[in-house]
Amino acid sequence: MTAGNNGADTPENDDPFAHLYRSEGGEGGTGAGTARQPGVPRTSYNQVRTVGQRQYGTPPAAPQYGRQNPHYAAPETLPGGPAGDRARPVPAAPAPRKSRNGLLIGAVAVVAVVCIGIGAAMLTNSDGDKGGTAQKPGPAPADSVKPSGKPSTKPTPGALPKDDAGALRLDGGAITATDIPGARTASGSYVTGMTTPGASATWTLDVEAAGQYKLWVGYGVPGKDANLTLNINGQALSRPISLHNFAHAPEGAWDKGWTKSWSYVQLNKGTNTIKLSCESGNQCEVNLDQVWLARS
Repeated sequence: MTAGNNGADTPENDDPFAHLYRSEGGEGGTGAGTARQPGVPRTSYNQVRTVGQRQYGTPPAAPQYGRQNPHYAAPETLPGGPAGDRARPVPAAPAPRKSRNGLLIGAVAVVAVVCIGIGAAMLTNSDGDKGGTAQKPGPAPADSVKPSGKPSTKPTPGALPKDDAGALRLDGGAITATDIPGARTASGSYVTGMTTPGASATWTLDVEAAGQYKLWVGYGVPGKDANLTLNINGQALSRPISLHNFAHAPEGAWDKGWTKSWSYVQLNKGTNTIKLSCESGNQCEVNLDQVWLARS
C-alpha cells in the first residue's frame, strides 16, 4: 500500500485514537474549523488531555437533581444531632370550651340567690310587723288630718271629700278651741261658739258627679239634743240636721257627748257649698269637729 492513496499519509496519522486529542479546530489544525494540510505536522501532540476532560462548546448546566442547596445543612450537623434525636415541639393545648352546662348552672344559681334574698326580705318585714317595729309611713288616717284653716277644694280622684271643722270658713262668732277633750281631729281642735245666732261654718267642696249624697257631721253635745240649719249652694233646707245625744252623755258632760249624724244633700257636679248655721228656732248648743261625704 503506498502513502498518499491507500493508507495514512504518515505513520502518526495511522492512529486510531487520534480523534481523542485532535485540536478544537478540526483534524490536525489549531484554528476553528481549519482542515489539516497534507505534509503539515500535527500540533496536537502537546495538547493531550485525559479522556473525558475536554469540554466542547459551552458546558451544559449541571442537572438540578442531586444538587444540594447551599443553605442546606445535613441533620447530623444541626445542634442536638439528627432529626430523630431532637425533641419535637409540643403543640399548644387547645383553649378550653365554655361548658353550656356550666353556664346554665351559673344562671340557675344567680336566680336562686335572688329568690332567697327576696324571701328573706319578706320574712324580715313580716317579723318586723309582728314584733311591733316601725312600719313604713302610709297615708294619714282621715281622722288625723290637721285643720288647714282653708276651705276644701278638690278631693282625691275617686274619693269623697272630708275635712276638719276648723278648716271651714267660720262666721258670726264661731271659733276654734281645744279645751274639751275627745274631738276626733289630729290636733284635738273643734268649732265652738255656735250658740250665737247667725254663727256658721261653711264647707266648700268638689264632687265628680251630681247626685244625692250623705252629709256626715261629727259633733259633741252636753248630754242633750241639738240641731242646725242646713244650707246647700245658697238655698236653706226646710228641715234642719238633727244632732241628737246619740252618745247618751249625762247632761253637762261635753267630753262624753262626742258622736255623729247624717242628712241627705243634693249636690252638683263640681264645686258646692254646704253651710251649717244657727238660725231662729234651732237648738245650737253644739260643738263641731269633722264633716265628710258618703255615697247614699
